Amino acid sequence: MSGNEPERPPARGFDHVETWVFDLDNTLYPHHLNLWQQVDARIRDYIADFLKVTHEEAFRLQKDYYRRYGTSMRGLMIEHGMSPDAFLEYVHEIDHSPLEPNPALGAAIEALPGRKLILTNGTRKHADAVMRRLAIDAHFEDVFDIVAAELEPKPSPQTYARFLERHGVEPTRAAMFEDLARNLDVPHRLGMTTVLVVPEKTREVFREGWELEGRDAPHVDYVTDDLVAFLTGITARR
Repeated sequence: MSGNEPERPPARGFDHVETWVFDLDNTLYPHHLNLWQQVDARIRDYIADFLKVTHEEAFRLQKDYYRRYGTSMRGLMIEHGMSPDAFLEYVHEIDHSPLEPNPALGAAIEALPGRKLILTNGTRKHADAVMRRLAIDAHFEDVFDIVAAELEPKPSPQTYARFLERHGVEPTRAAMFEDLARNLDVPHRLGMTTVLVVPEKTREVFREGWELEGRDAPHVDYVTDDLVAFLTGITARR
């Protein structure tokens, strides 16, 4: 590091953490299972039908709204006045069978001292299905989903504020695990310890270029491609 570059502050630790907050999709299960790819395809189908456009145009709008508004749904609501209920029901009707029980993940989560919560831009129904398939549902106190967020997705600051208020979470005593760096910016500013969960190095997965940005950002305290090993390491060091 040159003398002209600001020194990065040390990463926050976990000794003080009493609430563990997890994103769901591509965080609690590996991205290479491509479960979210099913949702992605159904979003595209819904947009094509709703706006009466080609699938190529639907794909363009889907990704544009996702990047600008946090979810494609939010973009459709703002730009086209779409009612979200039918959209949410349709896009989450997917095959969850690629997910299998993950006893190692369950044990690692259970060993963390304190509360465990899900904070997702998906629906509670989808989250419940994922957690049941992974056999980790017993370890989580509750799910804060897109409906609880009043349809305003991460990374909106209001969404984190609603989450913290509803569940009585003190952010300076909490940790957040996410697969998108941009969704860790607000939690870090609130005082949370932040962990970015990235795809396994040995796996080829499709991600938008911007989704892979931010690994070296100052609001990312830690980066891991092995969530189970990372959680086990936290417990071992406490």
